[in-house]
Amino acid sequence: MTNQEQLDKVRNADGFIAALDQSGGSTPKALMLYGVGADGYSNDAEMFDQVHAMRTRIVCSPSFGGDRILGAILFEMTMDREVGGMGTAEYLWKEKHVVPFLKVDKGMEDEQNGAQVMKPMPDLDALLTRAKSHGVFGTKMRSVIKLANAAGVNAVVDQQFEVGRKIIAAGLVPIIEPEVDINSPEKAAAEDLLKARLLHNLDQLGDGENVMLKLTLPETDDHYTECIAHKHVLRVVALSGGYSREEANARLTRNHGMIASFSRALSEGLNAQQSDAEFDTMLGNSIQSIFDASKT
Repeated sequence: MTNQEQLDKVRNADGFIAALDQSGGSTPKALMLYGVGADGYSNDAEMFDQVHAMRTRIVCSPSFGGDRILGAILFEMTMDREVGGMGTAEYLWKEKHVVPFLKVDKGMEDEQNGAQVMKPMPDLDALLTRAKSHGVFGTKMRSVIKLANAAGVNAVVDQQFEVGRKIIAAGLVPIIEPEVDINSPEKAAAEDLLKARLLHNLDQLGDGENVMLKLTLPETDDHYTECIAHKHVLRVVALSGGYSREEANARLTRNHGMIASFSRALSEGLNAQQSDAEFDTMLGNSIQSIFDASKT
């Protein structure tokens, strides 16, 4: 069964997760970095057409494939669109042997206790059913921790696991992403609190309940070793979080067993004006550098 093949790949293969899930709020910035300014579209529909064209160019590039990329995280609208005449998620697996994931959160609440929990997801069940019909393997949802405040950290992690259990029950694997802001003045202390709460929640999971963790590259190297080794964790992936690709790769290399799940750091240097050959070369070099950093 494909799902078992996908599970084996995610758990055991070399490679990293490509994050192609910029949503409404981050799309203009992603397009600006790609060389498409606000004058390149006149409304949201055209903006999303432009970003889908960018994502399509990335996933259709000869350098983008399952030999170095384990999976790709999609935005809901991307899953609902087509690449190469088939649904994006179907294309990723059938044509590229890249495991599809779906971003399911609806953004975050305002900061409280130095953290931002996720907004309610009233349509989650229907979305998970739709994702399954497209052959999606797992999901991703993001919260943010800004300060070393135990109440805030615990609220973020506990909510992530509460929703994560619903996702597991629907037959998907949740990527739990409690991002620690790289600019936090209390980053290392926040990461200590985060690890403790992650391990507490992981220990509550039952047989067959597996998650992935997506974590900010930590201040202390190998900080998340116990999470990586935990029996309920398929993989621990790292977000670039605003670090340059060079800095993110350097930090990742020092964190053994963590692999990348980069978004901005993956597309850094890509431009709409590049020829296909220039684009493929730039993307291929980027993929190779992130792949190498993920193998440590």
